[in-house]
Amino acid sequence: MSALTLINARLGADAQALQTLYVEDGRFVSAPGAGAEILDLQGKLLLPGLVETHIHLDKACIMQRCQLSEGTLAEAIAQTRSAKADFTEADVYGRGAQVLEKAITQGTTHMRTHVEIDPQIGLTGFNAVRRLKADYAWAISLEICVFPQEGLLNNPGTEALLCEALAQGAEVLGGCPYTDADPGAQIRRLFELAVEFDRDLDFHLDFDLNPEGMTIGEVIRCTHQHGWAGRVTIGHVTKLSALPRDTLLAVAESLAEAGVQVTCLPSTDLFLTGREHFHNRPRGLAPLQHLHACGVTCSLSTNNIGNPFTPYGDASLVRQANLFANVSQLATEAELLRCLSWVSSESARLLRLPDYGLTPGCRADFIVFDAPSPAAVVAEISPPLMGYKAGRKTFERAQPRLIRP
Repeated sequence: MSALTLINARLGADAQALQTLYVEDGRFVSAPGAGAEILDLQGKLLLPGLVETHIHLDKACIMQRCQLSEGTLAEAIAQTRSAKADFTEADVYGRGAQVLEKAITQGTTHMRTHVEIDPQIGLTGFNAVRRLKADYAWAISLEICVFPQEGLLNNPGTEALLCEALAQGAEVLGGCPYTDADPGAQIRRLFELAVEFDRDLDFHLDFDLNPEGMTIGEVIRCTHQHGWAGRVTIGHVTKLSALPRDTLLAVAESLAEAGVQVTCLPSTDLFLTGREHFHNRPRGLAPLQHLHACGVTCSLSTNNIGNPFTPYGDASLVRQANLFANVSQLATEAELLRCLSWVSSESARLLRLPDYGLTPGCRADFIVFDAPSPAAVVAEISPPLMGYKAGRKTFERAQPRLIRP
């Protein structure tokens, strides 16, 4: 690989001073390489690439095939199940590629995608996403999480397919306990499989606004039992938003002690929950600011784009950070920086990414913004102007130009 020298860059740690960074063989280094190309950023803001921790490429962009009338989770699952009957590998690949290309041009350089596995779809989605992983590796690192959207224990044949996908290289094992008659039993079985295959776990969990019936406690217990601290993530967990403060903080401390991580999915969670309320409709998002304060590793993510779970989206993680800030009433510079971290550095911690950042030794995955500060990126929903993966440019966006009379 050729060497690259970045001059006149502003960094997040000190957004006013102009700095110089060096890249060689796809990583940041401490000194310039021979014959380095010079990139003058002219005072633009440089940030590490964004990290998407929870998205579903296999069922994206299918709204035209579905009918929405209730807008509920149950309807979304049923409509997607119906559409899934006609999925082919080429179809999944094509729709997934649309989302990947959007994500790349929105500054995402790492992504964990959930892929449904069950006897109906088999490994069709998994095989398509594996091809996407290989074909787009030049611009984005893709991690595959296989999970039983239609249930595990209630759906014979699913476990064998999950094991086959894990044996073929799926990096993460996912869960959806509320789809089984005995959610706790699904959690326990998935932990056993995770230990057997040495995989991290990522659950769709406690996805409603009724504080009763939480399964977080079983996830925490199993994490302690199997020594899986730092390797378990729970997504959605909207039940947390319905807890009184003291109860929430006690749960948060238990999550932190166990090493269980939390992903909030603002667009989907706001769209699907609280529909039974006509007035005083709850916001219903996992309260990351309180979880983070208690030591829980957190992230914000997209979840779905263009399907019954989330009928819209442009794959912008900055937009998700801004949406969460709006709904959670976060506005100070420190709060906006925290929101940004939940789509970047904290997300990287959640995915256990090695060598993430802008210091020597880190992989040269970075993006450039025309924004006065990192907090302003979130406040203004700034689009990135260009991005690099391992020191190679992957996209660029022309800035708009006013045409005066």
